[in-house]
Amino acid sequence: MANYKIAGLIVKMETFGRTLKQAEPYRVETDEPAHICVASNPQKLQEEHPHLSFDDCEYISTAGSFYRHLPFYDGVMLHASCVVVDGLAYLFSAASGTGKSTHVKLWLRLFGERTFVLNDDKPALRVIDGQVYVYGTPWSGKHDRSRNVCAPLGGIAVLKRAQENSIRKLSPQEAMFPLLNQTTRGRSAQVTDRIFSVLEGIVKSGKIYELSCNMDISAAKLSYETMSGKRFEL
Repeated sequence: MANYKIAGLIVKMETFGRTLKQAEPYRVETDEPAHICVASNPQKLQEEHPHLSFDDCEYISTAGSFYRHLPFYDGVMLHASCVVVDGLAYLFSAASGTGKSTHVKLWLRLFGERTFVLNDDKPALRVIDGQVYVYGTPWSGKHDRSRNVCAPLGGIAVLKRAQENSIRKLSPQEAMFPLLNQTTRGRSAQVTDRIFSVLEGIVKSGKIYELSCNMDISAAKLSYETMSGKRFEL
């Protein structure tokens, strides 16, 4: 098994193919004891979903194993695309096909060298000493857009398609369900309780928004200015 540092945690994992390739930037040489040992079972997953390749099953299985441990270290993985601008992480979360990656491309156009993609599919968020931090992970979507970087949370926008752009801050009560809907549910009551605890810490940050938007670059400008509290300047 090789050692990796993912979301600030030492992770032991023996893997292959796509997962091995995408995990390479996270590999470390260390004698530290592992926080998480990833155990995958791609055979069982492929039996349940024969349309998936064995490589895809390994990718999904390792992600699931990591995720089941993460809540016990005050973390979750969120189905979202994430960019970093000026040192802060901004996430765009919604169901597949809503336009997360497309909206991220608008931010890349808008900010140029000031921004980069932290993770395009499943960034990890951890609540540490009351602060929310966002991390890249090897589970970064079909285009493998990710960096092994940590950044404080700037904001999370829950996307909705619309003709006109608008954004509003969600209350902690409003924010809980859309975040829960875009993360993996626990297989046991203990894991579920930990997931709810982590999400409560995230929504208490007061940085969760609902963004109704079209695909014009003005949507990126609006979301940045609202979540950052700053005017956009080149």
